[in-house]
Amino acid sequence: MGQGRTRLKVNDKVEIIAGKDKGRVGKVLRFDDACRRVVVERINMITKHQKSRDPNQPGQIVEREASIDISNVMLVCPECAETVRTGNKVLDDGSKARTCKKCQATIETPKK
Repeated sequence: MGQGRTRLKVNDKVEIIAGKDKGRVGKVLRFDDACRRVVVERINMITKHQKSRDPNQPGQIVEREASIDISNVMLVCPECAETVRTGNKVLDDGSKARTCKKCQATIETPKK
């Protein structure tokens, strides 16, 4: 498995660049850093057969998101609305910020 840090964060808007959901856009929900996988909202939906846990609750079929490999997603720039690579830039106050390689805009992670 590949090592290294990801340039994505939770709540980033990403586009799927490979697989059955290619071209679809969604929000990053969570990461699995050990396996280099990411869960994206309403992407790679699976059906899970859930067993009944107590006599009052029946068993059911639940639809949920499954993880996909992090190499199959690409960040969407909020300024130019395209899939982009990111760079890092040190701001005047000394903090770091992600920047779009195409339009040079600073990429802010939207809050919930």
